[in-house]
Amino acid sequence: MKHNKVFKSILSTAVLSTMAVMIAPVKATPINTNVVAVVDESGSMSTEHAWLGTMITSLDAALLAATAGDPFSASYGLTGYGASGSGGHAIAGHQHTVGGGQLGSAAQFDTATGGLVLTGAHEDGLQAIDYALTSYTFTGGAVKNIILVTDEDSDGSFGVANAAASLANANALLNAVINVNFECGNGNTALGMTNTLGYEADGSGGFITCTGATATTGTGSSIADYVNLALDTGGAAWDLNQLRAGGLTATSFTNAFVDIKVEEIINVPAPTTVAFLGLGILSMGMLRRQRKNNMENLV
Repeated sequence: MKHNKVFKSILSTAVLSTMAVMIAPVKATPINTNVVAVVDESGSMSTEHAWLGTMITSLDAALLAATAGDPFSASYGLTGYGASGSGGHAIAGHQHTVGGGQLGSAAQFDTATGGLVLTGAHEDGLQAIDYALTSYTFTGGAVKNIILVTDEDSDGSFGVANAAASLANANALLNAVINVNFECGNGNTALGMTNTLGYEADGSGGFITCTGATATTGTGSSIADYVNLALDTGGAAWDLNQLRAGGLTATSFTNAFVDIKVEEIINVPAPTTVAFLGLGILSMGMLRRQRKNNMENLV
């Protein structure tokens, strides 16, 4: 019986410690993230190429603000694809140097977007996603993020299942900025959607949420290629036509995209939190089994 008391004490301490971690308010938000943009280099993509640099600058500033002075590390990479092989740019996924390497700062990323070309015709976005996930040396412990930007469906034979497996193996989030129309449950046009919410321009450069959002129409097989692929990772899918609309609608699009991307990155649980949670569940299960054994011994 003495051993049982010691065992219970140890387990109780583990459970209480774990619960304290779980219920304590999380004030510190250390951020360690790598974001790689995978970008179509076909002739119709000039608006999106120009947008990428300013968006990443805004995202970096928003992430820094979200840390409130806590540890912050964000690096950005740039993969192009579909560039028809001209000027040394491959049709398949290929890296654009950022700050002299694979990954760099937001300012270095902005500069790197100037190297994107507009000569592509064959766009295998699914292969390019896989390329980005398998060819980069990501920072240890970083949250991996892929931002796909294209106005075409995927032309190649790589396949959705293979891209999904690559994303799952890398534990990466995907956001897809694509040529797909989204609609809120109230019938209004949506800027984009996650698994749970849609996002709607508010007419003044901001955005509001809506429910019941769906993808309605898209170029070729874009919905089948990219929408569920993004949502299944916990990411979001976005209508690039809302960006191309310009004016306040484009401002709403960027604000929504940046805000949701920040939420995705900072809400990924740290490995230590997951470990504590697992320990707590295990400990509580062991306590229940011990109580059951004690009751059986009394019978």
